[in-house]
Amino acid sequence: MIVKREKLNFWERLYAPAILGGFKVTIAHFFSKKVTLEYPEQKWTVPPGYRGAPYLVKDQQDRTKCVSCQLCEFVCPPKAIKITPPGPAGVHGVGNVEKGPKEFEINMLRCIFCGFCQEVCPEEAIFLMKDYSLTGTHREEMIFKKEKLLSLGGVHNDKIRKWEHKQKEAEEQDVFPVSGKH
Repeated sequence: MIVKREKLNFWERLYAPAILGGFKVTIAHFFSKKVTLEYPEQKWTVPPGYRGAPYLVKDQQDRTKCVSCQLCEFVCPPKAIKITPPGPAGVHGVGNVEKGPKEFEINMLRCIFCGFCQEVCPEEAIFLMKDYSLTGTHREEMIFKKEKLLSLGGVHNDKIRKWEHKQKEAEEQDVFPVSGKH
């Protein structure tokens, strides 16, 4: 099938109206308000609800809130989180926390900032902060270890303080009432 092409008139053959229309748009943008930020001198205002980089937080007693349940590791779509549990002996100096992680790392090159890790955490130990400027010169710099994640995350002011209640309950129970009789 052959489609017959219409002949162009004189103005269409000159392309002058199209060029003038392009100049008109360019001149309008030239005099409009600029939206470019001079980063890093000018910082971007982070909107509410922004999902930035995930970091670990500590409680008010400066203890790691993470109990190494590994839910964030399992739910992470790109598998950016890697947790090594402490094993049966546990980690010394973590207070009432049942088992703080021996190793905790997040590969920021893989992380897609989806927020699943924050949503699934039962201890509220991981939060997406408003950090958007993640830079590094090597891949190894972009794998954040537990110490770096905790230093960037800071302290989370938890109102519930679950572990204090658990410690009081444990102190009130001197001996477990174990009996074979019913």
